[in-house]
Amino acid sequence: MKSIIVLGRQPALGVAELESLLGPGPISRLSDYPDGDIALLDLDAVAVPFGRLGGSYKLMKVLNELPTTDAKQIETYLHNTIPEHLQYVPEGKFTLGLSFYGFAAMSPVKINAIGLRLKKTIKKTGRPVRIVPNKEPFLNAAQIIHNQLTGLNAWELNLVRNGDRTFLAQTTEVQDIENYAARDQGRPQRDAKVGMLPPKLAQIIVNLAADGMLPSGHTVLDPFCGTGVLLQEAALMGFDVYGTDLDPRMVEYSGGNLAWLKSRYNDRHFLTQVEVGDATTASWQKLDTVATELYLGQPLSKLPPADQLDKIVGQCDKLLGAFLRNLQHQTVPGQRLCLAVPAWSLAAPGKPGGKPEAFRHLSTLDHLKDLGYNRVSFVLVRTENLIYHRPGQTVARELVVLTRI
Repeated sequence: MKSIIVLGRQPALGVAELESLLGPGPISRLSDYPDGDIALLDLDAVAVPFGRLGGSYKLMKVLNELPTTDAKQIETYLHNTIPEHLQYVPEGKFTLGLSFYGFAAMSPVKINAIGLRLKKTIKKTGRPVRIVPNKEPFLNAAQIIHNQLTGLNAWELNLVRNGDRTFLAQTTEVQDIENYAARDQGRPQRDAKVGMLPPKLAQIIVNLAADGMLPSGHTVLDPFCGTGVLLQEAALMGFDVYGTDLDPRMVEYSGGNLAWLKSRYNDRHFLTQVEVGDATTASWQKLDTVATELYLGQPLSKLPPADQLDKIVGQCDKLLGAFLRNLQHQTVPGQRLCLAVPAWSLAAPGKPGGKPEAFRHLSTLDHLKDLGYNRVSFVLVRTENLIYHRPGQTVARELVVLTRI
């Protein structure tokens, strides 16, 4: 059995996350689609840990591979096979959604027309049916959730082009965007001044720090815990969490947010420990896995003059070097960690939102071996592409995966 996964806005991060958890073997990229990359997994969908992925938004199980990309032939196949398989769907109103990936000629108008014709075929079986209208060639997460298309009485069928063939796949899971928003915006303690780590990115950082599927009860250390977003996401994955921060106020915020999380998800069992600590000098009691976002430097709405940027970069470089030296003697050879560190977009002035041609990176990253670390190379993505960046942002987050020498 195979499955297909639709990657998020920055596909390289999603692929690296999958490779960290599953290894490169079962993963292959189908194609680069304008609406986001798609990966084929040589795994049954039930074996994919979708709920903990921050870099992928839809999971499908492959039902068949059709030897055509012709829309009429695909539609004929659906007319012939959907009624046959409806016998396995519980009685009651049936809801159907259609998504097309990689079919340049398939506009929403054409897809909706196919849906209406399929509706007539389904009605002939005596089954009441509703078709979810397309505004784009593919349905988004909100539409899938709102129409309950992963429920017992509904299907979202995906037609995914792969060269001269087409995968027919059914959606089994989609990112729970409402849950993300609830635990991000509902946290009692927030502070925009210290930066707002997105929960999805926090999940990616934790997963990149893993080398395979780590056991539950494993302890994840965040030495720059801030308001505790990364600790929160690691706890929801089933890990015990341990956070430190130089600022007592942040320690208080993290503790409050973790207590809130436990009350909200009282079916989850995880241990939490948060305390004041300077990441450049602290001695941590336990650090099975280290996953963290370092200080990103002064918030910037645009690139500052060169001398000011040099000063900001120098401060961040100094902090990273001191932290890695302190951590080095507290870890064992082969131990893996993931850090989100700042990188500064050098996009041309006057082009906010344009794709930056280059980033300015921390110089400490050029001397990792001297500090006792190797940078992990991925098989399926290039390390220089592991940058979380939104259009128009000056300060990006570079994800650095290391192992202790």
